[in-house]
Amino acid sequence: MIRRGRMIPLVAALLATAGCSVFSSGAPAAPPPLERTTLRVGVGNAIDTAPLRIAVAAGRFGAAGLNVQLVELGGEDGLAKLAAGDLDVTFASDVALFRAAAGGTAVQLQGEAYASGPTTMALVTLPGSDYVVPTSKKSPEIAVNMLDDVGALAARSVLGTAGVDVTKIKFKQVGFDRMPQSLQAGDVDAALMIEPYITRAEKDLGAHILADGARGATLDFPLSAYASAKPFAQANPRTLAAFRTALGAAQQSATDPAIVRDALPKFSDIDTTTAALISLGSYPASLNGIRLQRVADLMHNSGQLANRLDVQALLPDQNGY
Repeated sequence: MIRRGRMIPLVAALLATAGCSVFSSGAPAAPPPLERTTLRVGVGNAIDTAPLRIAVAAGRFGAAGLNVQLVELGGEDGLAKLAAGDLDVTFASDVALFRAAAGGTAVQLQGEAYASGPTTMALVTLPGSDYVVPTSKKSPEIAVNMLDDVGALAARSVLGTAGVDVTKIKFKQVGFDRMPQSLQAGDVDAALMIEPYITRAEKDLGAHILADGARGATLDFPLSAYASAKPFAQANPRTLAAFRTALGAAQQSATDPAIVRDALPKFSDIDTTTAALISLGSYPASLNGIRLQRVADLMHNSGQLANRLDVQALLPDQNGY
């Protein structure tokens, strides 16, 4: 039997070994601060970037400790501005991002922006056109906004799936806003349009959809994303982790299309009627390497990339690097 007198020194020793932590009721240590609190974010296409714009206007990034300054890209190249240090994060098409990465540009993806839905991109013709089914022309002339971006990729995929020899497709670079005029003038047989241009052409000109651009290999196809220069990402992992978390919440809120439709007229030239009629895709709430790999693989298979790109290498690791 141990005497009480002997237990007192034993208990004291145990408490000393434990650092008397049993009596500590202090709050856990605060997380390390963000490396910076201001981020300059380049934004483009209003539909693709709607959740980000809505969240910034509502102060949701401020609640996460971030001052997000949106920089309208207009016709400027966000990746070039990123490389020049004029932006910290930029919006860009996935095709442009992966082409840059394959060319040696060190980028890190910070979030997905937009993915296609039914008729969010489509081959469009005007009434009276003799191009009535995708295979009715063996060498169709197709207007695309850029010769080496997602429009040409989608057109090749859809027409190729229909049975057209993709090597015989003739692409002509035409801005989205000028595609209706090119169709009216007979300069092209069809135009690969996106929203809201599809709805405007239907509403104003009675345009027809020759083929949905979001089917087959491009069904639910990732279209755009946000990225940082890799050195910037490595220097600011906590800041960008906070950005990704807030962006994910913003994207998640856009699962209700009414939120996007209501907001579009407030920060774009899309009027209320058009906003109510446009087809909307989806807004992924997190980065998914497997989903994004579809874009890189289609680029490789179509000849846009000489070698297969591993998209997983462009994603932040668990530590944000």
